[in-house]
Amino acid sequence: MPGAAERAGTRPPGGPRSGPAAGPRGGAGATSVAVFRSRGRLAGPGTALWRFQQGLERPLTPYYLILGSSSLILVLGLVMVFSASQIEARNLGLPFAYFFVKQLTAVSIGAVLMYVAARLPVRLLRALAYPLLLGVIGLLLLVAVPGVGKSVNGNQNWISLGGSFQIQPSEFAKLALVLWGADLLARKQQLKMLDQWKHLLIPLVPMGVLLLTLVLAGGDMGTAMIICALLFGLLWISGAPMRMFAAVGGVAAGIGTLLIAFVPHRLDRLQCIGVTTLPSDGSCWQAVQGVYGLAGGQLFGRGLGASVEKWGQLPEPHTDFIFAVTGEELGLAGTLSVLGLFAALGYAGIRVAGRTKDPFIRYAAGGATTWIMAQSMINIGAVLGLLPIAGVPLPMFSYGGSALLPTMFAVGMLLCFARSEPAAKAALAARNKKTRGRLLGLPQRTIARLGKARQRRER
Repeated sequence: MPGAAERAGTRPPGGPRSGPAAGPRGGAGATSVAVFRSRGRLAGPGTALWRFQQGLERPLTPYYLILGSSSLILVLGLVMVFSASQIEARNLGLPFAYFFVKQLTAVSIGAVLMYVAARLPVRLLRALAYPLLLGVIGLLLLVAVPGVGKSVNGNQNWISLGGSFQIQPSEFAKLALVLWGADLLARKQQLKMLDQWKHLLIPLVPMGVLLLTLVLAGGDMGTAMIICALLFGLLWISGAPMRMFAAVGGVAAGIGTLLIAFVPHRLDRLQCIGVTTLPSDGSCWQAVQGVYGLAGGQLFGRGLGASVEKWGQLPEPHTDFIFAVTGEELGLAGTLSVLGLFAALGYAGIRVAGRTKDPFIRYAAGGATTWIMAQSMINIGAVLGLLPIAGVPLPMFSYGGSALLPTMFAVGMLLCFARSEPAAKAALAARNKKTRGRLLGLPQRTIARLGKARQRRER
């Protein structure tokens, strides 16, 4: 039993100090105890940080992070498309809500695709790899056919479907490469062939080069950059050695340099990196206006719908540079929120890829996450003036159905993979059992007993 002095929180005069705190005042012992106690207050059991860490470790956390972050990105994107596209639509003689209605239609179709992808068995997703790849190659070839392919902003990479509807096959090439590459690498891993460099590169790299050639034939350098990042991501996940990355990366850098050096407008975009004032010759207009838009928003923005740049100064305000309009209307708080949502989506995708034992899920989840994160960084980096303008949309945020549909299908795949983990399956089964029991009015004890009985049967 503690003495009276200890209960009162004091020590008898001259009494010895015991335990880890023993030692001279201000010595190493006192310092270590202070650090230990401060850490305990910050991260000990019951603290907010501890509860946050425990929440991240739950089996269903990646599923809800993917679902929640992607849904919020879509909703916020719809709001910003409506705000950023009104003046553009009016200048074209169209109704104010023209682009918003088209984007809402694409989101509705994409939601169906995402739900289907989330509910499909993994084996059926894997079975889509070769048909999708062959279909995408056929569409990319059709783009070059006169009368079928359509040029937009100087790039011959669209197919008109009649009226105002058109698709961009290069966007679906990313999804095809993810599924086909994941299936290929998973098969080779099961046969223990990935320890040989030739099986790592062939036929993955030649197929990637074929897709790049078909995409670059239409002039779409931005999509080609994302396909390159996706290809490197698959090689990284497969465990390719660094010397192989150096060799492949050197070849890719050399080809990219040639493609930029011999095309004047690409070289001009490269020279606009970091420019914050408009040159006297009027070059770098889009890059500078994007920086002006972000700067004009300050901390909390001008207000939703109050952007100045979208009134003609900023080209492509609802597509490639929608992040600049977001920064102007919602401020730093709004742009950081968007970045936080993409960071949550990326973390969840990496966790799904890192914790699964299925090689196909690991490669597909890693490839899809690399695709979405690389495209986000390229778009946002261009708006911030840190990267050249590549003409790629912000995933699930910018206007454009061709880019939105394959991306939402990829998010649906991530949801499917997150649900397929054994711990996530058990948690979902227990939750569904509890929900059904509550609907039937069963007592809590009976629900728990039924759940334990089901777990014993599954074991």
